[in-house]
Amino acid sequence: MITVGRGRRILKLAGAATAAVTVLAVAGCAAGDSGTTDGGGDGDVTIEFAQWWEPELPDGEFRALIDKFEEANPGITVDLVSGPYASTKEQLFAGAASGTMPDVVGLDGAWVNDFASQGVISDLSALMEEYDYDDSELASQIQVDGSTYMIPVVNFVYPMFTNDTLLAEAGVTAPPTTRTEFADAAAKVSALGGDASGWVLPLSLEAPNGVQNDVMSWVWASGGSMLKDGQPDLTNDDVTSAVDFIGGLWDDGVIASGSFTMKEQDKVEEFTNGRAGMMIDSLAHINLIRETNPDLKFSISALPAEDGYDGERGIPYASWGIGVAENSEHKEAAFKLVEFLMSEETNSELSTMAKAFPGNSKSVPDFVNDDELFKKAFEIYQEGYPANEFTGLPVAEELMRLLGEQLQAAFDGQQSIDDALKKAQDAWKAEF
Repeated sequence: MITVGRGRRILKLAGAATAAVTVLAVAGCAAGDSGTTDGGGDGDVTIEFAQWWEPELPDGEFRALIDKFEEANPGITVDLVSGPYASTKEQLFAGAASGTMPDVVGLDGAWVNDFASQGVISDLSALMEEYDYDDSELASQIQVDGSTYMIPVVNFVYPMFTNDTLLAEAGVTAPPTTRTEFADAAAKVSALGGDASGWVLPLSLEAPNGVQNDVMSWVWASGGSMLKDGQPDLTNDDVTSAVDFIGGLWDDGVIASGSFTMKEQDKVEEFTNGRAGMMIDSLAHINLIRETNPDLKFSISALPAEDGYDGERGIPYASWGIGVAENSEHKEAAFKLVEFLMSEETNSELSTMAKAFPGNSKSVPDFVNDDELFKKAFEIYQEGYPANEFTGLPVAEELMRLLGEQLQAAFDGQQSIDDALKKAQDAWKAEF
């Protein structure tokens, strides 16, 4: 599903991010599927797999997929340790500190550098070599110092969601494609009165990924970057222009109230309940929105770009990544599970149930042709390029938090946006 051209772009972005951290993209040929029928020399073993995926998938479907793995690998039992994203993160960081990580771990790209630096997740490059695994079908790999520590299993892009009813009531006939059109649409929706707002922007410092998905996404949508030669570059024209634009929306009062404490789930709730005209969000939430509010009419589109920009648009993405704990006593069995999930057939099935784009370059999810919204998302994905410069950076979430603190102060009128970006730039440099 990842084209050669897109793969080259990923390599370019990763190279700009840091010399030590690399996102590899490979347009590959054949790789062996899982299907080994022994316990991998570990005998009868039970491995724990901690992830936040099962709660976000239709009831029973992920367990059924794991059942297939157990049937194909007698002697290996998988204990799914499932919880919401936030509690999974807390569990893994606590396990990292105490050396009690589950054998297989679901990973967010923002955690990889920290975990790899601590030595708590295994060098997957070494495991691939040890177990004679052909990685040529993997669409991408997250590396630190030249070694793979995370494999993206499925990828979720973050397009723009628009409430068709609110936009129509406001006299907006089509989703905005430029920043000027977006500001105009947001103002018109907010002018409807009641509890309607034009845009919803989560800036919680407790869960700071809004800086990545809802702020920096405006930079990437116009081909910009927050890095230069692998170092922070927050004061460049592209970043300044995007943040100035968001600051203007703030000053105009078109952003939903409560941004400073709002988290991603709050953003989705605002949109789902029909109180926000537009949001930037993951495809993973399409089914949740449909189930929660079946009457909501909404569309997805590419993120609006800077006026006059006609280049490729970066689209933020997040991955359900996978890794193996260094403290695992059953690494061979753990890696068999990784291999199973990344096989062409299984990865097609998982990406279909997750409504995400597959991590195996030969897998094809069914929804690409069955659902108009996902079909549109795939077109957006193909027309642009995946962009997430935080993936693999050291203390990625802390970088988001440091910028978020300065943005809050700027939007609150305590400092200028230029000063906010300069302070964030200095804070970031201290972390690199």
